[in-house]
Amino acid sequence: MQQRPPVQTGPRVDFQIRVPEVRVIDENGEQIGVMPTSQALEMAHAKELNLVEVAAAAVPPVCRILDYGKFKFEEEKKERQAKKNQHTSELKELRLRPRTDDHDLDVRARAARKFLEDGHKVRLVVRFRGREATHPEVARQQINHIAESLSDIAVVERSPEMEGRGMFAILARGRPRESSPAVRPREAAPAVSSAAPAAAPAPAAAPAPAASASATPTAVSQAAARTLGDTTASAS
Repeated sequence: MQQRPPVQTGPRVDFQIRVPEVRVIDENGEQIGVMPTSQALEMAHAKELNLVEVAAAAVPPVCRILDYGKFKFEEEKKERQAKKNQHTSELKELRLRPRTDDHDLDVRARAARKFLEDGHKVRLVVRFRGREATHPEVARQQINHIAESLSDIAVVERSPEMEGRGMFAILARGRPRESSPAVRPREAAPAVSSAAPAAAPAPAAAPAPAASASATPTAVSQAAARTLGDTTASAS
């Protein structure tokens, strides 16, 4: 059975370039121009370099004179760097039991810290057996214990909740927001009565001067004199 030729994965190099003419760029990045492919190959080989096709879709195709081994190494280095920077976050799961002791909880907490530092999320799962499901507060305390030990680098993205015969929670990388200072409540203003203020009591009227009980001596003398005069006149 005849084997198929290998599939070309990279750019065409040297004699793999079978077009009649190409546009050439030299090793310094300067454009030389359009020339026959054979002439471009002779120019590249005279400098102990390669003729590499960098733009096959162009008319005519664009080729560069360069060291193909070095060029390939630089391209692979760029790809590795791109993959390194392209980090995908995963959901890591850590399983617990209601009877897990404090030492094992600390071990799980250290493992969770490493996952969080690597940029992953952590799913804490507490599995119940038999009548252990009747005490979910034990599982909640275990999850809270691990969450508190990781509070410097993680936040609880999903609070503990039941799922089948177990309880789970999800931790994610981040720091909890600092609580804002408590706002002191304003003191209530004194209530203002809508009723009109009561009128001030009117000042008491000054008492009228009391009439004198008896007439003055001068008035009595004058009245007696008139009476005596009238009596004398009538007698004469």
